[in-house]
Amino acid sequence: MLTLQSCKNQDEKPNINILFLHHSTGEVIYNGRAPSIIKKIAGKISKPLADKLPPRAQLPALIKEYNKEQGRNYSITEQEFPKAAPYGWNNNPYDYYNIWVYNAGDKLFKEEPTLEMLTKDYQVIIFKHCYPVSNIKPDQDSADVNSYYRSIANYKLQYQALKDKIHSFPDTKFILFTGAAQVEANIPEDEAKRAREFFTWVINEWDTPGDNIHIWDLYNLETDGGLYLKEDYAASANDSHPNGYFASGAVRLLFNRIIDVIETNGNNTTLKGDKIVSTE
Repeated sequence: MLTLQSCKNQDEKPNINILFLHHSTGEVIYNGRAPSIIKKIAGKISKPLADKLPPRAQLPALIKEYNKEQGRNYSITEQEFPKAAPYGWNNNPYDYYNIWVYNAGDKLFKEEPTLEMLTKDYQVIIFKHCYPVSNIKPDQDSADVNSYYRSIANYKLQYQALKDKIHSFPDTKFILFTGAAQVEANIPEDEAKRAREFFTWVINEWDTPGDNIHIWDLYNLETDGGLYLKEDYAASANDSHPNGYFASGAVRLLFNRIIDVIETNGNNTTLKGDKIVSTE
């Protein structure tokens, strides 16, 4: 009878499938460290092979440990999005808009899945931009949602279109990273200022409390309130990828945020992923 009850309880556990869409910055955070040379080489041959090599990626390990401790049944899968070919290695606002809004539907667009496809398999979708997103140019005479030109005005139109599209999938929760920052040596000051302006707008104006889109504030974690990725957090003074020291702490904050979004709609963590301590 105890065995039967145990099986019954197992069947009643929620089954949440999480998808993490990323490029290189996201991979570092997912792993909780920069990938070793051996894992990089293995990844070019076979992604499943690379995943089996030590050390283990920290984000799925944290979720596995949480499942065991709390009796949950959450799983996470990571995927490069978009791939280098045939679409191209770009994940700026235009690219998500282009794949998910402009080319929406039940068919792959340049071998990339649309939201109509992804939401059939995943209850939580995490997506992000790599650091080129912060190379924001001055606004042109008019904004164009269909333009790849990186300006605040174009970004805002593309974000609004993405928001409207995401709202059409209310049963799926989305977690969006604020964009990755760059080290001071790699970005002009005016572009860095525009990046801060845009990501501040995302947090304070674009984000709507209570909907199915949740923010994880990578940008302010990386900059500590400044304009640039802090050198203490960077792979080097000339490399805007996060280093292992930063990733080892960030992955735990991201884990906190993911679990909180699933279980309390993000109400018990800050946008950075710190747990909110009740004063009651």
